[in-house]
Amino acid sequence: VDLDTAKQELEEFIPHVRNISDSSIRKMAGRDLVRFKAFKKQGIAVKFGRFSQKENNQIRKNVEEFLSITGIDSAEKLLFTSRYPEDKETISRLKAEHLFCEKLSEGIPRPWRLIYYRARKMFDPNNYKGRYTKEEKEKLKKYHAMHGNDWKKISEMMSRSNLSVAMKYSEIKSAINYGPWSKEETQKLMHAVEEVIRKRMEMEDANSLSSLEKSNRDLSIDREKLYQRLPWTEIEAKVGTRYWRQCKQKWTTILTKKMTEGQQLYRGTKRLEAKINLIKRLYEMKVEDANEVNWEELSNTIGDVPRAYVQAKFYKLKVSCVPSWQKKTFSEIVDYLFEKKLPGLEQQL
Repeated sequence: VDLDTAKQELEEFIPHVRNISDSSIRKMAGRDLVRFKAFKKQGIAVKFGRFSQKENNQIRKNVEEFLSITGIDSAEKLLFTSRYPEDKETISRLKAEHLFCEKLSEGIPRPWRLIYYRARKMFDPNNYKGRYTKEEKEKLKKYHAMHGNDWKKISEMMSRSNLSVAMKYSEIKSAINYGPWSKEETQKLMHAVEEVIRKRMEMEDANSLSSLEKSNRDLSIDREKLYQRLPWTEIEAKVGTRYWRQCKQKWTTILTKKMTEGQQLYRGTKRLEAKINLIKRLYEMKVEDANEVNWEELSNTIGDVPRAYVQAKFYKLKVSCVPSWQKKTFSEIVDYLFEKKLPGLEQQL
């Protein structure tokens, strides 16, 4: 398929395809177009965003089956072949002979590249090494000075995943403050968030409002835009003294205080009621994965709060109450909370 035809056909499944590089489009035309058309015939739409538990299980199944067919003895060798130079030629031949691209993406309606990156994240043993030591942080600064944002090279030198080293560098690249926020930092954060939201609104309104209307227009937006899909790395750069995760957490706290007019919604009896209602509502939903939960809808279990606030409370609940929660699926965690924790909370209330 020629490039223009590939763009035209892919646009049906990926609306933003015109913004993708030509080389990536050529790869997608080879790896994805036939799959996307097959999914369309089954009435299945192409997905983006976070992977569900069902999709993660399908990736595990696809990888295990491919290892069984080829005799490659580990997922790390399959997905990180460059770490094993002595086996590279043999593994590459087996991947080509047994159609690795097709097998890995089987049953998953997503672009192949996203499936591949997800598989690498799931099976990379370097992803689960815990906190960085002081020595590792110094090494990371040194390697970044030498190699810039070549995270692949840096990750190999540090035996950490690409994502891990990139995220950690984001935290330590400048003098980051910890502890209470100063008034100046809080003001910077609020101005930074307002700036990126205004910029987004202006882009959305570019074709619908005249310049006179824009100059007289107040910033009136849907609540969801105050905390969904904000560019946190951009906001981090504007604040300067806090890394992006701190900015996100602080902004959630500010919004919660404003939306609830400073009420203490998660204290004393109200805290117990909120935990009980949250567990009951999650159990009634009968969903298999956290991605399927409408957290916005759940916010009234605690009060008029951002969904990130509810998600944070659920995270603390599972960490403090569910043994070995990391090894359990979302539905198993909810079942445990409902069956084992809920009776005690109700009795305490």
